[in-house]
Amino acid sequence: MMSTRHQNSLLVFSLIAAAAAPALAQEAPVASDMQTVVVTGTYAKNRRSTDSESPVDIIGAKELQATGSTELASVLARVLPSMNFPRPSGADASDAVRPAQLRGLAPDQVLVLVNGKRRHTSAVINVNGTSGRGSAPVDLNAIPLAAIDHIEVLRDGASAQYGSDAIAGVVNIILKKGPRGGDVEVGYGEYQEGDGTQKTVKASGGFALGDKGWLRLAAEAADRDPTNRAGADLRDPKEPLYGQVTQRYGDSDTRPRNVLFNAQYQVGENTDLYAFGQFGKRKTEAAATWRTSTRSPLFPQGFLPLQNSESTDASLVAGLRGDVAGWRWDASVDYGRNSFWLDIDNTANLDLKAESPTHFHLGKLTNTQSVANLDLAREIPVAAFSGPLTLATGIEVRHEQYEIGAGDVASYTGSGAQGFAGFRPVNAGKNSRSNQSAYVNLEAQVTPKLSGALATRYEHYTDFGSTTSAKASARYAFNDAISLRGTASSGFRAPSLAQQFYTITTTNFSVINGVNTPIETGTFAVNSAAARAIGSQPLKAEKARNYSIGLQLAPTRNFNTSIDVYRIFVDDRIALSANMTLPPALRNALALQGVQVGAGRYFTNAIDTKTTGVDVVSTYRLDLSNRDRVDFTLAYNHNKNEVEHVADNPALLTQNGLLLIDRQTVLRTTVGSPKDKLSLGIDYTAPRWGAHAQATQYGKFTVPQNNPAFDQTYGRQWVLDVSASLKLGQNWRVTAGIDNLADSYPDKTTSANNLNVGGIYPYSIWSPAGFNGRYYYAKVGYSW
Repeated sequence: MMSTRHQNSLLVFSLIAAAAAPALAQEAPVASDMQTVVVTGTYAKNRRSTDSESPVDIIGAKELQATGSTELASVLARVLPSMNFPRPSGADASDAVRPAQLRGLAPDQVLVLVNGKRRHTSAVINVNGTSGRGSAPVDLNAIPLAAIDHIEVLRDGASAQYGSDAIAGVVNIILKKGPRGGDVEVGYGEYQEGDGTQKTVKASGGFALGDKGWLRLAAEAADRDPTNRAGADLRDPKEPLYGQVTQRYGDSDTRPRNVLFNAQYQVGENTDLYAFGQFGKRKTEAAATWRTSTRSPLFPQGFLPLQNSESTDASLVAGLRGDVAGWRWDASVDYGRNSFWLDIDNTANLDLKAESPTHFHLGKLTNTQSVANLDLAREIPVAAFSGPLTLATGIEVRHEQYEIGAGDVASYTGSGAQGFAGFRPVNAGKNSRSNQSAYVNLEAQVTPKLSGALATRYEHYTDFGSTTSAKASARYAFNDAISLRGTASSGFRAPSLAQQFYTITTTNFSVINGVNTPIETGTFAVNSAAARAIGSQPLKAEKARNYSIGLQLAPTRNFNTSIDVYRIFVDDRIALSANMTLPPALRNALALQGVQVGAGRYFTNAIDTKTTGVDVVSTYRLDLSNRDRVDFTLAYNHNKNEVEHVADNPALLTQNGLLLIDRQTVLRTTVGSPKDKLSLGIDYTAPRWGAHAQATQYGKFTVPQNNPAFDQTYGRQWVLDVSASLKLGQNWRVTAGIDNLADSYPDKTTSANNLNVGGIYPYSIWSPAGFNGRYYYAKVGYSW
């Protein structure tokens, strides 16, 4: 009998074949966007995306609205083959702030800009066994879709232009602007299993500020109920709830609320005042692991701890820009802040027995960023060149601060609250740093066929020192149909304050002599006395070298293909060490400092990696009668990560039989994300209606263990999304769709070594397509 996986694959291929046409296209720009002017990766005026020396994807409003998802990271993962966005469950704060990867690199190796200004990162650092473990990236889902005009994704290293983090690339979110137009939309959706109901309301609109300016406002609110794909608990027949589903395993319950503004006002003949800002809150309820009936007298049938968090984002950018004496100038200040308040309910502190509360405040994490920029650019005529030389230069001053606040006393007393022990006063603290940078960028159309660019940037950090990055790029057009482009650059990523100073003491479980044993485990700040006592060294910046070469083909006006091959070396990649169970000698050394733990871990410069890959993106538009058209799309990414070097084990740890970087830590960076991702799409557009279908194949990935016998490789998975929209009158539009039409699920997690906990956790949280199944949705919108 044919398996479900093969049935789903056959259905996907059948539907693709039914809609197939002689051409294919990419997920970002369709043919009408081929002449779109881009601002990311260039300081030149009127640079078209097709003329860029580096690959830039442009994702418009139509692509952002093409699925039932209302989360930005989820939408980007569907339209960008090089982006990976798993949906972790049971991973503490990572359930609420989920990381996304570009080109298989770490989530914090992607720089996120809003209107060209650096976005603040999340206060949450991923310390559990999920994709992006050890990273503290930008929370893309905190940015409301209602405010976005389009997104430019630079798939190239850009530290020489933008500074730290831009190793895998740059995501530049361009907000809606201008006084005219607006829209309101109401959406509803639900999964095939009858859960995960989503209700969304979003609106945006523009207003004139006299005849010299404008203001745009956007607001978005959603209620997303949890999903649950946990299996029945068949572990112990003596349990009161034996045979029932006791665990919650799937998407968390989330309640985001966001408002955003974008404004501009002319204050002089050649000077504009501009500002944009956002305030948002997202409440999340995520489930920890089910506790059995024998754990606490307060819960005679057992209990499921529920982590209730509130992530608050606030940002404000204000600046002046204009022209003077041939120079374009832009001076701005930028403030961003994320705070993450964490409580836990429906749980107990076992050491407090019947006197334990069932609600605990666990603590608060806060990350703050302040930036001041001055950017200058001008065109300088050069007789030997076909076009002017664009000279850009600027300076930046940035201040960052990271703070940990302690939880309730009951949350950390003894073994602490079940599900997540609170931050202790010894963990609490506030740390900060500053950095200053300056850059120079040169761009020119050297001949009618050759363009090129050079950039260099110097940065000084108060905590780890100085670094310099450089970049060279060029593009040669053999004719209108064929061109070749390439880049070479060096880059870096400064260790985040969270990686340097995050600290917490929790009770973890480890198998010792065949017994699952509770161990007090310390996550130590890398420069603390406790970390140094078990072999830590100060963190260094990650250093990167990027090389790429691309072929662009445009045989007709409606057909465009690009093939970009890249190689990225990253040295001194930062990772969270293994959980090291300490021998008596090291436990005693920590006890002399007043630190009573049986295991420890910290962040370290762990490995050197090499990433090799190729991006293929292609578009074709078929024009029909009556202004109808069909756009065909293809996008493919192949990515291979390899470890070049693993840092030497500290002599102190070797003497005590410990390993700082274990097999699992190494392999998570190389095989934990799919090596391949293929997307095929078709869009039919008519004056009053439209239809969309997109099939995505997610490649194989492996979830490694320290024992190779327990590694599991998960097979390829096809997901098909379809939707249709109808315009009613001049202003109304109705959209209905089905995400994952074939109701495809990833491979189930093996029972080897009980990795699926007796079938309770049937799917892997590393699955790039999630494991929720078919989703139905409908949206009604009014625009003007």
